Amino acid sequence: MTNRELYLKMALDISAGALVSVLALVLRLGYPVPGEFLYSIPHYLALSGAGKLVAELLWNLHRQSWKDVSIPNLKDIFNASAANLLITSSGLFMMSTLAKVPRSVPVIDSILYGVMLCALRILRRRFWEKRLSCGKLMGVIIAGAGEAGISLAREMLKNPAMGMELKGFLDDDPQKRLTTFLGYPVLGGLEDLKEAAKKSGASEVLIAMPSAEGRVVKRVLEAASSAGLKARIVPSYSEIVSGKASISQLRDVNIEDLLRREPVRLDLSSIRGYVDHRVVMVTGAGGSIGSEITRQLARFSPGLMVLVGRGENSLFHLKRHLSRIEGCPPFKLVVADVRDRERISQVMDLYKPEVVFHAAAHKHVPFMEENPEEAIKNNFLGTKNVARLALEKGVRVFVNISTDKAVNPTSVMGASKRLAEMEVLRCAEAAGQDRCFVSVRFGNVLGSRGSVIPIFKDQIRRGGPVTVTHPDMSRYFMTIPEAAQLVIQAGGLGENGKVFVLDMGEPVRIADLARDLILLSGLQPGKDITIEYTGVRPGEKLYEELFTPEEGTMASRHSKILIAPNHRVPEDFEALSEALVSAALKGDPAAVRDMLARIIPGCRLEGTSGHE
Repeated sequence: MTNRELYLKMALDISAGALVSVLALVLRLGYPVPGEFLYSIPHYLALSGAGKLVAELLWNLHRQSWKDVSIPNLKDIFNASAANLLITSSGLFMMSTLAKVPRSVPVIDSILYGVMLCALRILRRRFWEKRLSCGKLMGVIIAGAGEAGISLAREMLKNPAMGMELKGFLDDDPQKRLTTFLGYPVLGGLEDLKEAAKKSGASEVLIAMPSAEGRVVKRVLEAASSAGLKARIVPSYSEIVSGKASISQLRDVNIEDLLRREPVRLDLSSIRGYVDHRVVMVTGAGGSIGSEITRQLARFSPGLMVLVGRGENSLFHLKRHLSRIEGCPPFKLVVADVRDRERISQVMDLYKPEVVFHAAAHKHVPFMEENPEEAIKNNFLGTKNVARLALEKGVRVFVNISTDKAVNPTSVMGASKRLAEMEVLRCAEAAGQDRCFVSVRFGNVLGSRGSVIPIFKDQIRRGGPVTVTHPDMSRYFMTIPEAAQLVIQAGGLGENGKVFVLDMGEPVRIADLARDLILLSGLQPGKDITIEYTGVRPGEKLYEELFTPEEGTMASRHSKILIAPNHRVPEDFEALSEALVSAALKGDPAAVRDMLARIIPGCRLEGTSGHE
């Protein structure tokens, strides 16, 4: 703001102040002003002008941005008006012989002064908004008349450059019906979107419910599609809290929004109790889960993060990301393979981790069916190396990342992860009560590498068809941040030897997921894009289980983390697992499958008869 602009604003304020002083005198004394007061008018105007000048400078009214006027600016004007009243009234008392005017005049004057200053600024803002919105505005309806919806509306009204004209709100809360917010009505519930859009002429709906469950978002999206409306959404609660986005950053609806659940609420004190200022090691740190665990850990101020991975490219990208995080704790990137026991031992001796998150694993079911030896070497032997070294070197907390496919496994990948759980349990039994060795099971993670979502998106981009293995195929899903947060939380529960099971919500049919993605692309399932069923692949189940009937579940101290308490390890596990590893190292897939079926109760792999 230039000096010229400052002086111009001050001149306008003072001129407006002089005008309202005259108006206050006329309102109180009448027109024409009685002769007995004529001598006092110049003295009062001088006194009032001085009071307004002092108030202007005290509250920096001339420095306000008139086109961006807001509630705090209006508060300053109120304070300036009050200061003017005090100054003018005090002056009148001391100059009673020179300025004989009624005591009510300064009150009227100050009220009019405040109103006039507000009017000047509001008119300037309206003029500015009119200039910005000279083009045609797009009519929008905001779904959600809560805090987020009102904040979005306020931002829209403040910035006409967004090119949107608010038509009203929709909300399912009956108490908000027939209510207006910021002068705009609640047009009905979410189910009234089509009718509200038709009556108001809106062409887009903005979904402003950052903490709503996915089924609610899906209702709005389906209604918008039916009405031919475009739909956008404000970021989720977790994105806003983490600082990744703000309310005003609208984006297209994505599949994570449709599967959204109640936000995870972490017990921060228990996490800080075992993470803050400690050396934390993460294996598989370059992978989808490992890298997100690393990002989440950075919030809890570990003394050092030792990030171990086999792929140098993934570690390189992780380093670039962490380097952009303000206040990121110190970290070391280590290229190492968990199958190399000597190398992992060297890393632990060098950095002396107190907490280990073991996320390194092969996870693709069909690939591991074709390469069972690699599944055993990486998922079981790798876990055995890291867990036993953690036991030997005094690691306080060890968290093994497992999967729902480890329950009654029908795939080599699932069986290898079940063996890893057993190995961690054996280490827990040897660790003692002052240490904690646990496993955490969860299902599919949205957006992880090789997940079904990017495959479907690519098929839709190519014009279809979208391929699904079976109409009844279903899976549990959660977002990467939610999974990583709960894994970190599980480490702070202090339940040595437990297998924790994350609350995954309700399973989702893959066919429904495909239809939702087609819908999100602005296309119609079965019309624009077809869905083809290709048959169940080797090792796949129609549905996944998170625990066996024999295990059952128990509640933990966190509402979204359960415990599978009856986790058993065969007495001859050591001998059988050594024979299994020997078969894997020799490259004997048939022997690998047979040994897995012998070791794991309920294991049913193709090509084996199974053993109890």
